[in-house]
Amino acid sequence: MIQFSNLALRRGSRILFEQASFSLHQGQRVGITGANGCGKSSLFALLQDQLHSDEGELSLPPNIVIAHVAQETPATERSAIDYVLDGDKELRQIQQQLAAAEQQDDGQAQAECHHLLDTIDAYSSQSRAASLMQGLGFKPEQLNNPVTAFSGGWRMRLNLAQALMCRSDLLLLDEPTNHLDLDAVIWLESWLQQYQGTLLLISHDRDFLDKITTHIVHFEQQRLHLYTGNYSAFEKLRAEKLAQQQSLYEKQQREIDHIQDFIRRFKAKASKAKQAQGRMKALERMELIAQAHVDSPFSFHFFAPEKLPHPLMALEGISAGYDGNMILQGLNLSLSPGDRICLLGHNGAGKSTLIKVLAQELPPLEGKLEISSETRIGYFAQHQLEQLDPQASPLLHLQRLDPKATEQALRNYLGSFNFMGDRVFEAVAPFSGGEKARLVLALLIYQKPNLLLLDEPTNHLDLDMRHALSLALQDYTGAMVLVSHDRHLIRAVSDQLILVDQGRATPFDGDLDSYRQWLLQPVADNQKSANGANTQNKKAQRQQQAEQRKQMQPLQNKIRKLETLLDTLNPEYEKLQEQLAQADIYQPENKQQLQDLLLKQADIKKQLDETEDNWMSLSEELEQLKDSMNKVD
Repeated sequence: MIQFSNLALRRGSRILFEQASFSLHQGQRVGITGANGCGKSSLFALLQDQLHSDEGELSLPPNIVIAHVAQETPATERSAIDYVLDGDKELRQIQQQLAAAEQQDDGQAQAECHHLLDTIDAYSSQSRAASLMQGLGFKPEQLNNPVTAFSGGWRMRLNLAQALMCRSDLLLLDEPTNHLDLDAVIWLESWLQQYQGTLLLISHDRDFLDKITTHIVHFEQQRLHLYTGNYSAFEKLRAEKLAQQQSLYEKQQREIDHIQDFIRRFKAKASKAKQAQGRMKALERMELIAQAHVDSPFSFHFFAPEKLPHPLMALEGISAGYDGNMILQGLNLSLSPGDRICLLGHNGAGKSTLIKVLAQELPPLEGKLEISSETRIGYFAQHQLEQLDPQASPLLHLQRLDPKATEQALRNYLGSFNFMGDRVFEAVAPFSGGEKARLVLALLIYQKPNLLLLDEPTNHLDLDMRHALSLALQDYTGAMVLVSHDRHLIRAVSDQLILVDQGRATPFDGDLDSYRQWLLQPVADNQKSANGANTQNKKAQRQQQAEQRKQMQPLQNKIRKLETLLDTLNPEYEKLQEQLAQADIYQPENKQQLQDLLLKQADIKKQLDETEDNWMSLSEELEQLKDSMNKVD
């Protein structure tokens, strides 16, 4: 149990929180929420003994093992999988002891180390690390690449995998989804649902919090409040309190009217009845939870575009890629006012590549791209944050866009993005990622685009800002193309899903739940699920079956070899077990023989485990191929 007793924490003269008294129990999964800068990360530092409380007491169980995601990644030439394995500190400690025992030729110590390795199931650690990495989006061929070969975002994924590798009692995750795509978020969600320790999670992803958390600790007015239930349950409870304030309640009603107006327009499109039903469900939920955000500091809207040409942009037979490497090909897409498209697909499938083609940052390799002379593009991507002038203030950035506007008008506009008072005059260099993202959005919106291209716009944004962005996008009259791992935003603002897969971009017939199921299906069924069961012709089916039979033969050969090896190893292991069961082997005069038997037992056990793991993996692969063939039949 983790006990907070009248705890207070200050940073300088500023009180982050005080009078915090509550308990967290083993196995609870707790979401930590509150405005940016309220002290959530400082709470994590307190738990890691990096900060000390100013009042009260924090009590942790003795010998508790705490895992967290490192914010920096050393520039090491170690392989990525070895770096992830470093997260299992118990494994590394025993391995060091074993190496020392081998150097000293200490057979007894070696036998004890092998026994400890067997106890912690160390021989499966390599496959466990590989599974974590593949779940987070790494390809099998990348596992042995040096850490220095990966970009900053991928190094953060390595840090996350390393934290998950730790045999922890308490896991601290601070915005773990920021550097992940939707596929990896869905995988991480499933992994955390099975985590046996206590989890403390800082996140601004509502759906992610909902699926994982059992409790919420909310920072508000320098207090910590513990709520039972997931994030939706917390929002409802808090909303009920806020709804008692009439002026806030009226503001909530105006926000709900916004969505109702949007749905009325949306339902008029008979071709999109399925998405309309999902939007109506979102409204029902909105009516319950919106009050929890009525005191949000953000309240903005998109200006009406000056012109709405039809179409805004058209792609015909477009192929795109980098350095001659084709990533997308044969794309046909037309964008018109009112289109609200979300791009889905595996990491690396080409979603951002397509966005860059639309933004005219990446010229097509083939095909024809037509764009109206009246099209004005608003493009949001993470690299846009780095293109801000670090020495310029938010006000100066805006004045450069509109030199004729009055300072007061620009300050009023920036206030809707929570840049208040003297903050509008400060240089943006020390701004947080969330503040820079808000400023980029403010600059983008001010230019009245009629085509919005949003590539992960919610990274670094807190829940209140995400809520305000969702409301503003619902009222937007231009066209929008979105890439996001925030499922709540996708459901709230998009009405068409396009799957980017195997070099193509095709309409996805389903919702996000269907997409989750698609992710879990064998690769052979992916295209079939996306395009409907009857789209493949018979010739393609026969070719696919022939290819699968070719793949099955080497798998079957490898499985037979592994089975032969198992037939050899199992009797050897049983014989060793019988020898170790004899009482006289433990007599002092038989010490050397015992050590030899223990070492041999550990070696045979390691070979057995590795062989069985390989046999299971290949057998599952073979079964998937057989299943996919049956489905094609």
